[in-house]
Amino acid sequence: MDHRAKLPHPKALSACFHAALLLLAAGLALIFFHISHQSNLNERVPEFISLILLAGALYLAAVWLIERFTANRAALLIILAAAVFYRIILLPAPPSLSEDIYRYQWEGRVQALSLNPYTVYPAKPGLQKLQNPAHPLRTGSQTPTVYPPFSEIAFSWVHTIPGYKRLFTGLDLATLAVLLWILILLKQPLHRVLIYAWNPAVIVSFSLCGHHDSLAIFTLMLAHLFIISRKSLLSNAFLGLSFASKFFAVLFLPLFLRRTKWFYVAAFAGVAALAYLPFVSAGRQLFHGLSHYAAGWEGNDSLFRIIRLASASKAQAEFVAVVLVLGLTLHAIRSQMPLFRAGLFLTAGLLLLSPNAFPWYFTWTVPFLCLEPSAPWMLMTITCVLGYSPVVAYAAGQPYRNSPLMLALEYVPVIAWLAWQGWRTLQKPTSVAASPL
Repeated sequence: MDHRAKLPHPKALSACFHAALLLLAAGLALIFFHISHQSNLNERVPEFISLILLAGALYLAAVWLIERFTANRAALLIILAAAVFYRIILLPAPPSLSEDIYRYQWEGRVQALSLNPYTVYPAKPGLQKLQNPAHPLRTGSQTPTVYPPFSEIAFSWVHTIPGYKRLFTGLDLATLAVLLWILILLKQPLHRVLIYAWNPAVIVSFSLCGHHDSLAIFTLMLAHLFIISRKSLLSNAFLGLSFASKFFAVLFLPLFLRRTKWFYVAAFAGVAALAYLPFVSAGRQLFHGLSHYAAGWEGNDSLFRIIRLASASKAQAEFVAVVLVLGLTLHAIRSQMPLFRAGLFLTAGLLLLSPNAFPWYFTWTVPFLCLEPSAPWMLMTITCVLGYSPVVAYAAGQPYRNSPLMLALEYVPVIAWLAWQGWRTLQKPTSVAASPL
């Protein structure tokens, strides 16, 4: 008699895998459905954070599942269908947790009147009427726009709040399509697109809140697609578009120039300059709003807060942070990091060293996780939801301030995990698998 344990039949194992994936997908759908039916989410922030942390646990379980079982076309169909469904669920919900989308609307209305958003501001006499009466702007109402020019152009494309949500969710889904294309080109498992497609921070940032970062991320991923395809001119041009959508993209210019000829920087600079052309009448005021933001804002920061405590002023702390980011960039170039690993390394480093790291900023790192999965940083894209905790006081009319306890809960587990990984890497310098980011 054969007493050896019988292995599960492949068909039974496949059925269990698909059932588990469907169960996790259904759990996430229920959470997003519940969130979408809250009348005023700003008054239920603790509940929202709890639900997103639960969604994060289901998301991490789904990532674990697809990394340990061979996924087929049926699994990919489940992943993609669920991704679209989650976004459809949240699209009709009123945007909460941030008033940025109402600033987009105001700036779109300003441009419709042929005014320059770099020279005017919401509280300026005669322009208050352009604000959404149901959501008057409180933050930055005395300051001209901080947004780069291609974002400003995008704000003029639509005029309604649902329109902005559809636009930036559409660009989010377009990023998903580009990631699939990149995975195909690099012969990587297509099921890894789940890392982006089901990420709660991504879904909430674009489908619920309607943040414009999806424009910059989409153009950035197109730039990566073209550099993989050895189309240097297009890659640098789209990197210029990404920079003209959000300034984070300048971080990637040294990485791209390492892989192309230096004269292609003209494509990057030319596209950025063309984007500024419609607003050049602002002259020196083009960066007035940005400088005001840099001087006055500090929110949801981690390592920067520690640097600030050890510095004589915020300006000195910012100088130290810039030097450290430049050091990280030099290390990524000199060590010849693979492109997507370097992208994750630099964006993660920038966010940890930045004086402002709002939850939606972490969506910039998620596309890179599809090519360079990192367990501690996936955790960071979940715990970043704690960055919404100041909304509780802000909704009650108080200042927007971060709690040290919430910051510790958000960052300490991740930074400790990254430090441990870094220590292991130093102990085993020849190891390929270990990487701090």
